[in-house]
Amino acid sequence: MLELIRSPWPWYIAGPLIGLMVPALLIMGNKIFGISSSLRHICAACVPGNISFFKYNWKLEAWNLFLVAGVLIGGFLAYRFLWNPNEIKLNPRLIQSLQQSGITHFDGLLPKDLFSFPALMTPRGLIFMLLGGFLVGFGTRYAGGCTSGHSIMGLSNLQLPSLVATVCFMAGGFIMTNLILPLLLKL
Repeated sequence: MLELIRSPWPWYIAGPLIGLMVPALLIMGNKIFGISSSLRHICAACVPGNISFFKYNWKLEAWNLFLVAGVLIGGFLAYRFLWNPNEIKLNPRLIQSLQQSGITHFDGLLPKDLFSFPALMTPRGLIFMLLGGFLVGFGTRYAGGCTSGHSIMGLSNLQLPSLVATVCFMAGGFIMTNLILPLLLKL
């Protein structure tokens, strides 16, 4: 049983399980799935001040904070106790492409050349961390939600703004991966 939990699940198992969150949340009180709004709830609960954006009854959405806490605790427990000891096999073409860009050291799926503490203290690392973080935050706010909120919850509710946002998320991902990331890796 433990081996089943440790191994990666195929898309046809994991996808429907994620998709079942939508009807479960709707049945449990017309709740909307999304992670990015939880940061706003945390700020509304913890940040004293006279900021109108944080003046609302965040307690009505406190269930979302428990969802985020569960995601964090579950991620920690999975990392600590369910780590898959088998080597993760990457596509040889991906490895070759990354090596041509100077990325040669991997820790599982994470390229150490990009995502280690020393790598983050380089100009390239700061660009990835600061500019990337800003763009993700700005894009999430500008789109009125994150990928999980729009692509899972919004599309299942047939919301046109979520379709537009999801198409833009995908287009942005393709542009970033194929046009911008190769330039950033040369820094």
